[in-house]
Amino acid sequence: MRLTLLGTGDARQVPVYGCQCPACEAAHADSRLRRRPCSALVELGNQRWLIDSGLPDLTERFPPRSFSGILQTHYHADHAQGLLHLRWGQGMVIPVHGPADPEGLSDLYKHPGILDFSQPFAAFESRTFGALQVTALPLLHSKPTLGYLLEGGGRRIAYLTDTVGLPADTLALLQQQALDVLVLDCSIPPQPQPPRNHNDLNLALQIIDALKPRTGVLTHVGHTLDAWLIEHGSELPDQVIVARDGMQV
Repeated sequence: MRLTLLGTGDARQVPVYGCQCPACEAAHADSRLRRRPCSALVELGNQRWLIDSGLPDLTERFPPRSFSGILQTHYHADHAQGLLHLRWGQGMVIPVHGPADPEGLSDLYKHPGILDFSQPFAAFESRTFGALQVTALPLLHSKPTLGYLLEGGGRRIAYLTDTVGLPADTLALLQQQALDVLVLDCSIPPQPQPPRNHNDLNLALQIIDALKPRTGVLTHVGHTLDAWLIEHGSELPDQVIVARDGMQV
């Protein structure tokens, strides 16, 4: 199983428009430090599934019929805006498996085009796509949101973004798994108060310590965390790495 992190930024992306912090200045100077909307591609055998659709250029990146469908974590614009254009394609149907969210994004349900939203995941439901097994994991966010446990090829990867902490049932299930990789929301540096809608580094490290994956990968990274890491990146535990756009797991 291969997981490619297509984008690793938060809703503002990096660099942030008009920001002159060290992280944004560095990203202007070096395109490798830029962060696009948080998304991924999981591949196993003949299966290629997008995880989220926030990239606005999906129709340019992926030729028709080059991926199996979309595992949607939630319908905030930075994770779903690419669907608004993708839906107007022709000659195919693209399944979109995600949370049951009556609001969705904009008018996607009213005008779905080639997108099929008819089979939302139930909490903890598992589905099998070829050699890939996908289990939907409820997360804690301001919209109905799912993470995904991806199993196949002798590997287990948990992909958990956007969340602030984990629901008790999700934490309990994942503690029973031997995770090879945990890809986890970590949007901001350590905060003096508990974060409100996304993990800060303190909370992300607590989750990694509780789940004990072989490798923890921090994603959904904001510019304030990138700026903090410029001075403190060496303080991260050895098994924890910070994602970059294009990174393969």
